[in-house]
Amino acid sequence: MELLVSAIAATLTTVAIVPQAIHILRLRETQAISLQMYLVLATGVAFWMIYGFMIWNWAMIIANAITLTLTIAIIAMKLRYG
Repeated sequence: MELLVSAIAATLTTVAIVPQAIHILRLRETQAISLQMYLVLATGVAFWMIYGFMIWNWAMIIANAITLTLTIAIIAMKLRYG
């Protein structure tokens, strides 16, 4: 049951960031998003991924790796497009 709950939570939190990444890729506009928020989010997601490794929870590891990748991409686009 714990694995199912963590898989659902991981999937939902990962999917939640996808629309923002797609929006930025399409419009190349990042003025309305906060760089500080995404830096804090990336740090938090990185720690969740580390925790996933500590408890050996693959759903948590994979979802946070994807989320971290998307978050870093958004940070890079924010730095590039302002």
